[in-house]
Amino acid sequence: MDILQILKEDYQRFPADQTYSIYAPDVFFKDPLNQFQGIERYKQMIGFINTWFGAPKLDLHEIHRSEDTIKTRWTLSWTTPLPWRPRISIPGWSELKLNVDELIISHIDYWDCSRWDVLKQHLPFQEKN
Repeated sequence: MDILQILKEDYQRFPADQTYSIYAPDVFFKDPLNQFQGIERYKQMIGFINTWFGAPKLDLHEIHRSEDTIKTRWTLSWTTPLPWRPRISIPGWSELKLNVDELIISHIDYWDCSRWDVLKQHLPFQEKN
C-alpha cells in the first residue's frame, strides 16, 4: 500500500491502531513541546494522548509528497480532562522525511499557533473573539 494512503488512514483512526511499521526504528520526532528519537518513544507519546485526552481527533486537510518529503496539514483536537472539559484545537502541519526504504526517518510538527495560545484554550473564562 502507498505510504500516503497509509498516513491518510492513520489520521482517520488517530490515535488508535497507528501503523508504526512505516517509521524507522530510530525515527526523529519534534514538535513545539517534545523532541526525541526512537519508535518506542513515539508509541509512548501516542499512548499518552490516547490515555489522558478525551476524544482525540486528527483532521487531515492536505497531504502531498515531493521526492523524499511528505507534507501534511491538519488540526489536532481533544477534550482536556479538567472539570469544565475544554475542547482544545491546534492547527498545524508536519514534514516527514523518508529514507531509501520508504520509512519515515524524521517527523517534525509545526503549530500555526503559539504554546500560549494552546494554554489559553484551557482557561475557563477566556474571552471569545
